Amino acid sequence: MIDFKSNSKKAYLAVDLGAESGRVLAGEFDGSKLQLQVVHSFPNGPVALNGSTHWNTVGLYQQIVNGLAMAQARYGTSLQSIGVDSWGLDYGHLDNQGNLLGLPYHYRDQRTQPMLDKLFSMVPREECYSRTGIQPLLINTIFQLMAEKEAEQSCLDASQNLLFTPDLINFWLTGEKGNEITMASTSQMLNQSTRAWDFELLDRLNLPTHMLGELWEPGHLVGTVRGAARDKIRCQDLPVFTVGSHDTASAVAGVPASNGSDFAYLSSGTWSLMGVELDQPLCDAESDQLGFTNEFGVSRDVRYLKNISGLWIVQECRRHWQSGGEDFDYAQLTSMAREARPFSAILDVDDSIFSTIGEMPSKIAERCVASGQVAPQSKNEIVRTSLEGLALKYREVLENLRRKTGKSLNQLHIVGGGTQNELLNQMTADSTGCEVLAGPIEATGVGNVIVQMIAAGEINSLSEARELISNSFEPQRYEPKQTQEWNEAYEKMLEIREDPD
Repeated sequence: MIDFKSNSKKAYLAVDLGAESGRVLAGEFDGSKLQLQVVHSFPNGPVALNGSTHWNTVGLYQQIVNGLAMAQARYGTSLQSIGVDSWGLDYGHLDNQGNLLGLPYHYRDQRTQPMLDKLFSMVPREECYSRTGIQPLLINTIFQLMAEKEAEQSCLDASQNLLFTPDLINFWLTGEKGNEITMASTSQMLNQSTRAWDFELLDRLNLPTHMLGELWEPGHLVGTVRGAARDKIRCQDLPVFTVGSHDTASAVAGVPASNGSDFAYLSSGTWSLMGVELDQPLCDAESDQLGFTNEFGVSRDVRYLKNISGLWIVQECRRHWQSGGEDFDYAQLTSMAREARPFSAILDVDDSIFSTIGEMPSKIAERCVASGQVAPQSKNEIVRTSLEGLALKYREVLENLRRKTGKSLNQLHIVGGGTQNELLNQMTADSTGCEVLAGPIEATGVGNVIVQMIAAGEINSLSEARELISNSFEPQRYEPKQTQEWNEAYEKMLEIREDPD
């Protein structure tokens, strides 16, 4: 049982930035249970400027400060601390006076396209993966920096500090600069053996390294809110801690697991990230071939996982239909999928054609026709085909995880916003053949908060934190039902991949 340090009500603030929206959340702790309240939410998304794609990071910061001010007004002296997490990979450059050099690029910007071949012409892929343990994707920070150097961009030349998105927010709140390690581990610039920047690798790629900062573990006290931020929020000496600054690190910390390490997790949102927790990384050639990556967790562990396209495909379909005047919310899209006939087409959601912005329904039709299938004939079928493709991909990844780790993995914890899609949750149970436990929805915020609580000494460990999460949030359970038709669809997906023509 957990021996909590205090029975007085406390509030911990989690700033959670996603690819579609941001939130300021309050984790209310009464000494026995944790509740999460949304204090402020605001939209987010790509900004097209001069042929490139960026984030409005300054606008996000303004919204964050507004949300923190609302929390201060609501909770007063009950506020304990702040933690910030966001999507991975993206960063801003600061000059020698701490000024932001341009709007940070969006990871889906096309400038990185030639960089994969360029990197492997300088460092063999096998060596790069064995050193970093990170799947080489064009969205990775290392390729973004290579593209900046190739284009001789002035931001890179003038940069004195590279700060990932949560690091940047922390700096604007406190004036302190550093790089939180779970976020830095996504960049493909850390060495798995040393848990430090791989300066030798970066030197071989002729990339500057002077702007890379001290690596901070989750739970590090960055500082207290100061200056204009303190005046706006109207707070006094409010601490800012690093958390699992990469949102997946926080989401995995928020999994209410009770069966040790023999479970798989699935963080479901714009991206789906499925994996397990390991003591040591798996940086072998087969892991690379299967698309697994090794990222650092909140307890000096390794998140061995695969990035899967996720609900991005559905989101992009929705955005496309909105541009034509048809605005469906996600509940409507799920209802539409329920009405469609099953398996009208089989889709490999990790096909690279689906990774870019725009014209998603046409891309789905193109891939179906290219694999000898009839393209989905309605919006209902398009959404259902996308969701089925996700569930089939989950099965493939889970089977590979079992084989690589030797774990049974008969329980799959789904966390994040995607848990609200009950149709996809049931599809996942049917496809994988294992029990699915869905929730909490706000696992990233929960994981953010519990790292702050550990840092503050309120709880002692991640295992105690997960006991608290389990006592506070009841998951929805899904058992496998229609497994036979999913087995047939899975075999068809494998056949299509082997012979796409």
